[in-house]
Amino acid sequence: MPTTLIAFLGACTLVAASPGPSTVLIIKQSLQSRRSGFLTVLGNETGVFVWGVVAAFGLTALLTASEVAYDVMRIVGAVVLVGFGVQALRAARRAKGAEDIAWQGAPKSGWASYRGGLLLNLANPKAAVFAMSFLPQFVPEGAPHLPTMVGLAALWAVYEVGYYGLYVWFVGRMKAVLSRAGMRRRLEQVSGGVLLLLGARMALDG
Repeated sequence: MPTTLIAFLGACTLVAASPGPSTVLIIKQSLQSRRSGFLTVLGNETGVFVWGVVAAFGLTALLTASEVAYDVMRIVGAVVLVGFGVQALRAARRAKGAEDIAWQGAPKSGWASYRGGLLLNLANPKAAVFAMSFLPQFVPEGAPHLPTMVGLAALWAVYEVGYYGLYVWFVGRMKAVLSRAGMRRRLEQVSGGVLLLLGARMALDG
């Protein structure tokens, strides 16, 4: 069991370290404030846990089996990503011409940050399919399937809260540099462009 747990946490680290939409959004929101970034992390990990529980009950198999359901979720996910990308590019445009002053953008409410992280995760059908294929590999032989899967999903979510919390902390430590409008505008442009590209990729990935 300890060996399985160590292997599971190692796999969770590799999963979290892989760049993706959630990483981009967490860093983007952390530019607003640590609170906004951390609440985005909590929203994202709520989605991770939800998909883990859904996988434990075997419901993600229905999503995989139904091409229509998968395609609907894929398009919704693409729209969500594009929406976040457009927001970032608009924020960068508002900052244009303010190269040498501190960023003055209004921070998002806590609920908006949490909701953004949750929505981005739940709108991604690949997250559901991945949970279904990832978690069962670490259920020990002879262990009760449902409670073990739910427990692993909870551990996965809690572990990633700590992992992505380091991103939020690091961005906060770099606040003096990142709060300059010129730097902030460039970061908004990059994150917005990446989110748009990821949205387009998801839409075209049939």
